[in-house]
Amino acid sequence: MSTIKLPSVLAFDRKLEPSDGVMFSGSWQDIGNDKNWQPIVLFERRNRAVKSNFTQEVLDDEEALQKQIAEANLSWGDDGSLKHGQDTLRLSFSLRVVAGIQNPTACNNVEFESRFNEVISGYVQDDLQELANRYAYNIANGRFLWRNRVGAQQLKVSVNAIELSKQLEFNAYDFALSKTTSDDKDVVQLTQLILDGFKGEKNTVLQVEAFAQLGDAQRVWPSQKMVLNAAKGEKSRHLFSLDGVHGNDNVAAMHCEKIGNALRTIDDWYPHFEQTNKPIAIEAYGSVTQRGVAYRSTRNDFKTLLLKWLSSETSSQLTEQDKHFVVAMLIRGGVFGEGES
Repeated sequence: MSTIKLPSVLAFDRKLEPSDGVMFSGSWQDIGNDKNWQPIVLFERRNRAVKSNFTQEVLDDEEALQKQIAEANLSWGDDGSLKHGQDTLRLSFSLRVVAGIQNPTACNNVEFESRFNEVISGYVQDDLQELANRYAYNIANGRFLWRNRVGAQQLKVSVNAIELSKQLEFNAYDFALSKTTSDDKDVVQLTQLILDGFKGEKNTVLQVEAFAQLGDAQRVWPSQKMVLNAAKGEKSRHLFSLDGVHGNDNVAAMHCEKIGNALRTIDDWYPHFEQTNKPIAIEAYGSVTQRGVAYRSTRNDFKTLLLKWLSSETSSQLTEQDKHFVVAMLIRGGVFGEGES
């Protein structure tokens, strides 16, 4: 292929498929005893708070400012917490590892697909272990707990799978969030399970449970639902919940997308990582919405690097890190046809 261009239709399915995560309340000493764990049911909380956010127009008018400060700020939203007498959150989800990284879900250019399959198949065969280890590391460190991880007294993650003779257990605090890989023997074993799933050698499904000792009756943090154009005076905080969990409705939960984002927070190859010392989630342009920054320019974004890799004239310009990033994007999945540029 002389000049390689992206097809007008090009898409990839996700290769790491987490379920939604369900939250339970219990006690640290009862880990291993399923009977003593109860689903966390969301409730509504209404507060009379103080206003602290004003427009510049109001700030410039002392009389209007004093009037608004005197008004109550009524807060109404969902909330969730551990039960009184219990100190530990349990989060449970499953993770399916899907094979076929080298095969686009949709591609309307046969020549492009043939070259793509040739190049990516070679990577899957020889170099995929690096990525598998990074995904395993983010299971071991409990990154998917997000805010529930902060300040926990103890953190434990357990992993079960049909292929395991006994479950893997990790002290999550042994695996720093600033790092992305480990040669710990249990992480290596989990890496192999994920690698076998990617290669199609096994149909890998992991059952993951995380335990965070937060303190008696402490608040928990499920995913928050996005509600657009909420009417003034209506409930402003909507938390994600699932129904039918052990016969309970409105059970606190975390979105599969949020868990997936944590698992793919493995990009420490982006420019300026040395300044932040924080890996970011795999995104085409290295976008981090919380910081309002895109760390990857048009010189090292996904599409640019993919086309360079597929061209025999420029493939030698890619580093191993570039290749890891490109394949991690394929595992992430998405629609990348030329029409989406």
